[in-house]
Parts: sequence; C-alpha cells; structure tokens
Amino acid sequence: MANPHRIAVLGLSDVVGFDLVIPPQVFSGARDEHGEPLYDVQVCSLDGGPIQTTKGFSILPGASPDFLAAPDTLIIPGTYAEGPRTDGSLSPELAGYLAGLPGTTRIMSICTGAFVLAAAGLLDGRPATTHWEHVARFRLLYPQVELHPDVLFVDDGDVLTSAGVAAGIDLCLHVLRRDHGSEVANRAARSCVVPPWRDGGQSQFIERPLPETSGSGTAPTRAWLLERLTEPLTLDDAAAHAGMSVRTFTRRFREETGTSPLDWLLQQRIEHARHLLEATDLPIDAVAEQSGLNTAASLRKHLRLRLGTSPAAYRRTFRRGA
Repeated sequence: MANPHRIAVLGLSDVVGFDLVIPPQVFSGARDEHGEPLYDVQVCSLDGGPIQTTKGFSILPGASPDFLAAPDTLIIPGTYAEGPRTDGSLSPELAGYLAGLPGTTRIMSICTGAFVLAAAGLLDGRPATTHWEHVARFRLLYPQVELHPDVLFVDDGDVLTSAGVAAGIDLCLHVLRRDHGSEVANRAARSCVVPPWRDGGQSQFIERPLPETSGSGTAPTRAWLLERLTEPLTLDDAAAHAGMSVRTFTRRFREETGTSPLDWLLQQRIEHARHLLEATDLPIDAVAEQSGLNTAASLRKHLRLRLGTSPAAYRRTFRRGA
C-alpha cells in the first residue's frame, strides 16, 4: 500500500482552536477499502512549542517541526497573529518556511488563515475567501487577491481557502471528496454528524436585520423540490407550494439559503448527477434524466461550467472500481 497522504496543520499563535482541530477530526478517520488510513495528519508549530489559542489555552503539537519539511498538504488554520491581519507582514521564520515549500505541496487555509497566505503572496491574482467579518480589512491589505466573500470555500486547484470557522469542515469534506470520492467524504461527514454538503454560501450567516416572522419558511418547499428533481418545476410552482407570492418567496429563500430558488434547484440537480456518476454505472443520458437535467448535452454544459470537467472525466476520477 502507498504511504498515507501527509497533512501538516500549522498552528500560528494566536490560533483559532476550533479551526486547528478540524483537519485532524475530518481527515484522520478516512480509510480505504482495506481499512488503512488515507491520511497522516499532524498538528505542528514552527518551533515545536505549544500553540497559544485565542481563548486562553494552549495546544501542544503532536509532531516535531520536521513534519513540516515537505507535506503533501499544508493547512493554515485561522489566526489572530497581528502581522498578516494588521500590516501584511510575516515573521522572517514563517515567510522563509512558506517560500521554501515544495511546488507539489497543496496549500489550504481556514478562516483568517487566508491572511497568512495572502501576506506570503500565495494568493496574488487568485480567487480566495475568508471570514465575512474580516472582508473589509482583507481587501484593504491585499487588493491583489480576487476575494469572494459570499462563498463557503474556494478551490483553485493547488491553493484552497475557506470562510470562517465551521466552513473549514466544508472545505475538508470537499477535499476528501476530491481526493477519494463521495463515499469516503460521506462517511467522514456522518462521523462528524454534519451534512456532507451545505447549501448556499456564507452570505446566509452575515449579520443583517431579521426577516419577517409572519408566514412559514421555505424549508418544507425545499424538501418538496428535492423529491421532484426530475419534474419541470418553475418558480411559480415553488412559490405556490410555499403559499407565498413569487417576490416574497424569492426574498425569503435567499435570506435562508444565500442563493436564489432556481440556482439552488440547479445546484441540487448537479449534486444528484454527481452522486449518480460516482455511485452507479448508469449511462450519461440516464444520469441527466434522473437528475432533472434532461439531456446529456445539458449535463455536460453544467458540469463544464460548475466543475470544469465532463461527465465521463468526472466519473473516471471519482467512480471507484469503475
């Protein structure tokens, strides 16, 4: 068996403790079909000493700094370290370490860890995200980064960033799915008692005036839509089911999910198509029909737009044992 993929989680004082423990929790339990671990995940500090958290306690790393030398993946959890978040600077030690990483290392950040990557120049000209509370400061310090403040995470190939705190779980599950398919990611999600995929982006969590409390929410209609993905449903149909006008339903839906009803419905169809491509041997035409995308041409179009790949290529990548 090949050696497990090495993930180094680099804690930088003052680290967000929750962010620091997400990668070990999500990745450490992932196993192959023989029960062997797929990842070797270690929490590290640059000097091997304790890592101070933002909440008054310290964490002692389980690995020496040697593990940081050439990880397959490096993850920077959220941190309140002043330099990256105040003037865009890094300590010479940290700057030297990041500059010396092998070109093959995949780099990820959780929450304000994106400030560290940006300060190192690793996000220049690239799409990225961070916690919505820190967007203004990030844009001021790093205007060269293409910031997307409304999403839960951004996958730019070898560099990935997530929004605040729990969005780190979404990113880690996405990477699990990218590396080993939906079955492994779904098992990890069930173990963590979290959904394998969350709808919408972080815009649904930004502080704003509370929506009107009269009437019911859109959750029952979302469940109704999920049971009818193959039907040619319209916005009028969904609004009628919810007992609202189209305008009220659209506004309420966006408040609750961070996206529009039709975009949400399209995303659910794409996600179901991905599941069918990964978990079944159905022909592409049948996948398109059973996911509500109707035709193979439509399925190809949406996978190309959303994922940059074709149904056949996606299946070859994620269909284990196909």
